[in-house]
Amino acid sequence: MRIIRDFQFVSDQDRGASAAIGNFDGVHLGHRAVIDIARAQAQRIGCPLGILTFEPHPRQFFTPDAPAFRLMNAEAKANRLAKLGVERLYELAFNKGLAGLSADAFARTVIADGLGLKHVVVGSDFCFGRGRTGTATDLKSFGETMGFGVTIADLVALDEGEVSSTSIRQALTDGRPADAARMLGHWHRMEGEVIRGDQRGRDLGYPTANMSIAGLHPPKFGVYAVTVDVLTGPHKGTYKGAASIGVRPMFGENLPNLETFLFDFKGDLYGAHLSVALVDYLRPELKFDSLDALIVQMDADCMRAREILNGL
Repeated sequence: MRIIRDFQFVSDQDRGASAAIGNFDGVHLGHRAVIDIARAQAQRIGCPLGILTFEPHPRQFFTPDAPAFRLMNAEAKANRLAKLGVERLYELAFNKGLAGLSADAFARTVIADGLGLKHVVVGSDFCFGRGRTGTATDLKSFGETMGFGVTIADLVALDEGEVSSTSIRQALTDGRPADAARMLGHWHRMEGEVIRGDQRGRDLGYPTANMSIAGLHPPKFGVYAVTVDVLTGPHKGTYKGAASIGVRPMFGENLPNLETFLFDFKGDLYGAHLSVALVDYLRPELKFDSLDALIVQMDADCMRAREILNGL
């Protein structure tokens, strides 16, 4: 998959795709339905399958001090889209200039002239342009005059209701990763680089890979059964483990992070990029009377996580 971050200087090989447009936070089943329509159009036309998205998320741009809401960082989203067969990821910088384009100017400057897209697919609730004044129907009209096709996709719903990033966030807030996975079509993953922590886990007999969750919607604090893909470095591969998300109340006040213990693993993961999938919620984050009591609970957590993961 090629990543293109500028719509003004685009090589000929990167122009002319059939692209789904949106933020694709989580890349859930609704997003995948839109992508599949773009894929069918790409096959019909004989062009690459593309995604047109934005970094940072426009909501993050307009309200930078709001609580973290993203389900995926840019790295995780790109990895998921690549797995779905996307060939061109147009990851445009969302800035004051782009935000200031009218709906008409966005359609002409970015879609038609800049990227030369042959066909675009959007959800029925799609809005674009300055002040979100452009609608999916407007985009269809622009396409007819500017020379690109437009398909408006219906929203996807499950028995429990419409699939949305908001519903997925709520499931994660409630500690229901399996429900989130049903809407996502995959386990919810948190991805990033392993950073150095206080190394307390090593002293307790449970060395962990520590990752920041800054900028991401925090799932319910506590301990999870997880699967782990080590994406880079000499230990690349898939592992099982147990992870803790939270502020580590046994050790004072701390920023929320993700600490993952990989079963049956020996090695140094500092600097490696991990993708940690939340499979099941085991228990809330707790403060114990002693380190010995904490270790006893960690033994039990890992035993329970192994049972769950062995049953997958």
